[in-house]
Amino acid sequence: MTGLQEKQDIRKMTVDQLKGWMAEHGEKAFRAKQIYEWIWKKSANSFAEMTNLSLATRQLIDEHFVIHSMDVAKQQQSNDGTIKSAFKLFDGNLVEGVLIPATDRMTACVSSQVGCSLTCKFCATGYMDRKRNLEAGEIYDQVVAIAKQAEDSFKAPLTNIVYMGMGEPLLNYTNVLKSIEHITSPEGLNMSPRRITVSTAGIAKMIKKLGDDEVRFRLALSLHAANDEKRNQIMPINESNSLDNLAEALNYFYQKTGNRITFEYIVFNNFNDTLQDAKELWEFTKRVPARVNIIEYNPIAEADFTNTGADKLDKFAAFLEDRGVSVHVRRSRGKDIDAACGQLANKEKAA
Repeated sequence: MTGLQEKQDIRKMTVDQLKGWMAEHGEKAFRAKQIYEWIWKKSANSFAEMTNLSLATRQLIDEHFVIHSMDVAKQQQSNDGTIKSAFKLFDGNLVEGVLIPATDRMTACVSSQVGCSLTCKFCATGYMDRKRNLEAGEIYDQVVAIAKQAEDSFKAPLTNIVYMGMGEPLLNYTNVLKSIEHITSPEGLNMSPRRITVSTAGIAKMIKKLGDDEVRFRLALSLHAANDEKRNQIMPINESNSLDNLAEALNYFYQKTGNRITFEYIVFNNFNDTLQDAKELWEFTKRVPARVNIIEYNPIAEADFTNTGADKLDKFAAFLEDRGVSVHVRRSRGKDIDAACGQLANKEKAA
């Protein structure tokens, strides 16, 4: 492990930094572009794979750099086809990612942190400590691995990515945006940013920063209650990021980017599932141009919440639809393997 710690992860370098390093070591600058293509376009996880480099060049970079790739420690497939993976990172930590197959799309749900510093009361990850942020390359690796699962298991390409796994993406802002840059770049995986959604529990100043950076991906807010008193109970982050502040930030984001916003709303039995709750949500959609995803709750051992009944859920959705709100009811996927929304918690032990 000492050797790994001394070597820099080559994926942390920009192509210009790599060009400079190659020149300093007597190598042609264009070799840096070849290495970058191996790393980000061909997803190489060893220098030995870079066969258009001479053996001497490969040995040189191997002496100074490392690629902190990850392994699939465990893979489970749900009865509905959903695949959950525990990814083992170079330092022994584990994160989870999920492939959600559908007839018209293949979606990767990826993590951005090991654990989470937010303490949302309904989410299994919220009961874990945040150990560290993921590097851009570690997020990218999840996408590559899940894309391979889509091809291997369903003979279909990955079409969508959601940053809705473990962690709060906007508290790992730089690495999340770098990962998206490599995923969407023609020199990387060349996926459309319109097929990427970043989900946040709601950090107003970082939502505004997304607007200032004029990002091209979509944004989702984990809302789950449209009044501050209820939201404070289940999402302590709301105490410092009130709905008024979030509405202002989201409108700023929308004005800067024109990107669609989605409100994620989990319906909890006898907590936020009444027609009064639906009315408050409708009122909030009038303040921010957004569509609504209503999500079935997936119970976890740490919390006492249960999913609302089908009849109440249908009435809740109908109330919004009757008032012109774009509503999609998202049914649970992968619940039998703890891969559904809110259930990711690394039951496997880190090495």
